[in-house]
Amino acid sequence: MARFQTRYICQTCAYESPKWLGKCPECEAWDSFVEEVNLKEKGGGSAKEVGKSRSFLPSNSAPVPITEVTAIAKTRRSTLIKEFDRVLGGGIVPGGLILVGGDPGIGKSTLLTQVAANIANSTTPDDTPTVLYISGEESAEQIKLRSGRLGAESANFLISVETEIHVILQQLDAVRPALAIIDSIQTMFDSDLDSAPGNVSQVRTCAAHLTRFAKSLNIPVVLIGHVTKEGSLAGPRVLEHIVDTVLNFEGDQHHAYRLLRAAKNRFGSTDELGIFEMHENGLIGVDNPSAVLLSERLEGGTGSAVASTIEGSRALLVEIQALVSRSPLASPRRSVTGMEPNRVNMILAVLEKRVGLKLAEQDVFVNVAGGIRILEPATDLATALAIISNFREQPIDASTVLLGEIGLAGEVRAVSQAEKRLREAARLGFRRAILSKHNLPKLGSNLGIEVIGVEAVSESLRYFFKPSA
Repeated sequence: MARFQTRYICQTCAYESPKWLGKCPECEAWDSFVEEVNLKEKGGGSAKEVGKSRSFLPSNSAPVPITEVTAIAKTRRSTLIKEFDRVLGGGIVPGGLILVGGDPGIGKSTLLTQVAANIANSTTPDDTPTVLYISGEESAEQIKLRSGRLGAESANFLISVETEIHVILQQLDAVRPALAIIDSIQTMFDSDLDSAPGNVSQVRTCAAHLTRFAKSLNIPVVLIGHVTKEGSLAGPRVLEHIVDTVLNFEGDQHHAYRLLRAAKNRFGSTDELGIFEMHENGLIGVDNPSAVLLSERLEGGTGSAVASTIEGSRALLVEIQALVSRSPLASPRRSVTGMEPNRVNMILAVLEKRVGLKLAEQDVFVNVAGGIRILEPATDLATALAIISNFREQPIDASTVLLGEIGLAGEVRAVSQAEKRLREAARLGFRRAILSKHNLPKLGSNLGIEVIGVEAVSESLRYFFKPSA
């Protein structure tokens, strides 16, 4: 005899409650609880569900001492897309569950169609990989049209249009592909649950089925996920806890560049960044992102400075832009894009206290050009000098790159991996770098760029600006 178990889950933080609440006690979000209903058999689950689930479980699930477990090195499979492999940590791990999220039209299906075709075409005498692309949103004809436009076709690239999770599991078990792609997880449903596709219970259950399949048969599965209007992955966040890797595909669909970064990665770093450019024949990885990010820089303009930031294993040169204008408001505006606002507010306070800039009545706007978001403090010096440049209407030398963290006393602190940053700047033709003097003893020779060490922000001004009257 069946019985229902009902609970309510916050879509923002996945907090669970036995009753509906207007406000979440964990994240304090209002009206965020949705009902989840599970249909169970008194004996511990319906025979249909248990039978289908157990078919993918390992035959021996008894506990064993960790000393008796044999660690098997899992060889990653390359997608032949360098930027995608970089963010994954070197390629797709067998048995891994990857969630790719992004705004509608950003290029998720395009990217994964290219990935599927690359793997399906990477046939060797010892390996004939098959990819199964399961779509719940598009017809087979639509996928065929996209694949033809991208030149992504192969006899080993299989397509299925299905949404019932048990039928999908049967197809996966029959094909045993080298890679399975689910587009999208919000369209899948379990007929044992009395709720609509996309509901919290449906998403959670379908993801759990796919996780069991991936782990038991060592087959990687990629899930495409929708995002909410707030920009977070729909599901709610329980979906992020289930999978091994969460990739966010960012960018404006009206612009050519797309950014791929990992929010979670059990098999690699979350610091890597992949940059793609949208073309008619698909997404192409950008091999030289620093040059791209600086390509539209205005020569001789005020309020512009170049900084070097580290994204994972590579250095990126980015342009920091600042605009300072007298405010008509009682409380001047502070607008920041691409950086931590509190960090910029701290820099403004240091400039007013230690350098003597009168910014209390000025609107200040700071932007990182190119859509890059910077989290590390190594761009503090560039941000400070960009603000001073626009405030004084004096441009910064276009051939100079700036590195350094700013402390509350106005000092310029050392940054990590300074030599890697300087070599990237030299490669792009920069002739001079200003950074903390504490970095100088650790630098190697033959960097190809003039290096100047400074102790404080005020000391760096003499290399760019005339003394203010």
